[in-house]
This record gives sequence, structure tokens and C-alpha cells, in this order.
Amino acid sequence: MTEQEFDGLLSKYADVVVRIGLNLRKGQRLLLRGILEDAPLMRKVAESAYKAGAVYVEPIYTDERIARIRFEHADHESLTEVPNWMLTRYEEYYERMDAELAIHSSDPELLAGIDPELIAKNRKASAEKFEPLRKYENTTNWCVVATASPAWARKVFPAVPAKEAVEKLWAEIFASCRIYEADPVAAWQDHVEKLKKYRNYLNAQKFTALHYQSPGTDLTIGLPEQHLWQGAQAEFKNGITGIPNLPTEEVFTTPHKDQVDGTVASTMPLNYGGVLIEDFSLTFENGRAVKVSAKKGEETLKKLIETDENAARLGECALVPNSSPISQRKILFYNTLFDENASCHVAIGNSYRDTIIGGEDMTEEEFAAAGGNKSLTHVDFMIGSDQLDIDGVKADGSRIPVFRKGEWAIAL
Repeated sequence: MTEQEFDGLLSKYADVVVRIGLNLRKGQRLLLRGILEDAPLMRKVAESAYKAGAVYVEPIYTDERIARIRFEHADHESLTEVPNWMLTRYEEYYERMDAELAIHSSDPELLAGIDPELIAKNRKASAEKFEPLRKYENTTNWCVVATASPAWARKVFPAVPAKEAVEKLWAEIFASCRIYEADPVAAWQDHVEKLKKYRNYLNAQKFTALHYQSPGTDLTIGLPEQHLWQGAQAEFKNGITGIPNLPTEEVFTTPHKDQVDGTVASTMPLNYGGVLIEDFSLTFENGRAVKVSAKKGEETLKKLIETDENAARLGECALVPNSSPISQRKILFYNTLFDENASCHVAIGNSYRDTIIGGEDMTEEEFAAAGGNKSLTHVDFMIGSDQLDIDGVKADGSRIPVFRKGEWAIAL
């Protein structure tokens, strides 16, 4: 595409992010987070935000190379250092119920070769520092999107020149986010309505468990009595309705933290903190992972589930058909935002409060008693394929097909 064509598409993308993803309101401030390579989109988003009535847009840039340099040369004990001002900055935005946009376009192998022990130490320190922000969950409108950074593009399209790889990745991002549609906003509104139908059906069924079967997977996930399926749109506490992830193809809820049993095998690599974990499986007993194995990145996976007491439990199960537009691209993105929308997935760690009825108003003890999991981490990994069958289990033991061969078995 020409430079002019790209600029026009980038502007449309920014408008969708502001109008559909964030649904930014006049008078809000906007916090933008990304890496240096995200600057072109961040500038377009700032322009759209100010046109929508934002009173202040603040960009926060991270230099990925400096992040790696820290692991390579800093004193190991200093890797737990997290400045207090980083916390107070977010607290100010959340207290005001301002908006936040995070851009995920990191190098999938940024920390390849770095000691997993050091990565785990750094991530745990960061998670502990920001733990107080959990009380602001879904307080205000937020959204996660992506840009085509050169390092990410090279990983996705290694067989073509660097410039072409970036162009190809941008094309995939635009297609997945419906930017090529004549009216992207209308296209998203139609898509949201379709996802709502599946969400509403699942909530009406009140399943007590889901049973997953596919090659390498035989897993039963118990569901809390008051579980709530979410998806597409989110209704934030500041009264704004938005779409937290662009793209999105999922409906999701929380497992009961003590009622997951069996073995689940990944169907895509997991990019965790710049380290790829490949061909892995986890075996659960009474909700806890008791065995893990991986062809690549096993030590990193073990450190992940040792982050804290409940990191070895599940905090999310999400349903995505194999025929989703992103899945049909037949591309491994090495980026959870995209790969999770090509595949059914589960998440290690923390449960979202809004996946249990009344969960956002419960004490920690009440949330745990209801089946929710509290952890410093929340990491999705993909388990879907065209061979996945899922049954919904009712209180009387009867079963209803939910997925067959990777597709919805529900006629709506």
C-alpha cells in the first residue's frame, strides 16, 4: 500500500480504538502505553481523542532494548526495584475514572536467553507493586490494541524482507480489527451483537462444569454456582460501555478455583515476558496444576505457576470457534491479543471479578468462597483446535454439546 493509503487506514484504526474500543467521553483524560515503535498510532489516537473531547492525553513509552539491557547488566538484586511514582500515576488516572489504552506489539523473543529465575523475580516484584490497583478493576474504560513493530513482524513473517513483514502484519491487524470495512464502526456493532447471543445462551444454561476433549486434552472445569459469562462489550463502573480488546472473538467466564481436574495441552506457543513456551501441557488435581511439561521454555512455565500460592490455578476459560476470522488467517501471531482470538483458551492465575455475579462488591474472602481465584498473575494460553469438543454439564449430570470439532454446537 502507498504511504497515503496507510496513513488513511491508520487514522480509521485510531478512530475505531477511540470510538468503539474506549468509547472515550468528553472531559476524560487518556493514558497511552506502548513501546517506541508504537508512536505513529499513539499520535493518531491522541488526535482522535482530542477531537472526541479529551482534556489531556499522556503517552508513556517503553524502550524494549533498555528493558533487556537491564537484565543483562544490572545487579540481580536490583531487578525488584519498582519506583513508587509508577503506582501513583495510575492511581490518579483511575481515581478520576479516566481512560487507558495499552498497545501490545513487543518482540516475542525480547528476553530469549535470559535466566527464567531473573524474569520471574522481576515480574513478581512488579506485580506486587501494582497489586493495589486491583481495586480499580473495570472502574474506568480501557482497551488493548496492537501495532506492527519490526521485531514482532520479523517473528511472524521471517521469510520476507523486514519492510514487507511490517506491511503484511499491518494488513493482518487492519483486517482483524475490521478496518477494511466500509463502515468499521457499524461492522463492530454487528459483531458485538452476535457475541452477545452466545454469552446470553451460556448464562441461561447455568452449567456446573465444562468438559474438554481433544488430542492431549481431557479436562473438566467446574464453574462457580454464580459464574457469569462475559464477552464483546464491557460495562465499566464509570458508566461507559466499551470493548476492552481489539480484536475480540471470545466469550469467557471463570473456572471454580478448586474444581479443575485432568490434563490440558497447548495448541499454540505462549509468549511470556519475551520467552516462548512451546508444546506444553498441565495436569490439574482439585484445581491446582500438579504437573507441567514443555518442549521449550519449561523452566519459565514452572516459574510462572510458582509466582504465588494461586498461580497454579486457573482464572479464566474462554470460548472461540476455530472458524473465527483470526483463526482462518492461518497465522501464528506470537501475541496473546491475536492468538487468543483464534482459539479457545484458559488463563493461569487471577479471576476477573465481573465473572461472578456480585463479585466486584465481594470481599477477598467472599470471592474465594464463591470460587474466584486471586493471584498476582493472569496469563492466557491457547488450547483450541478443529478437534476440540466441549460439553456443558448440568446440575443433574446431563450434557449439552457446546463445541464440536472446534465450532459452536449451539443453534441460535
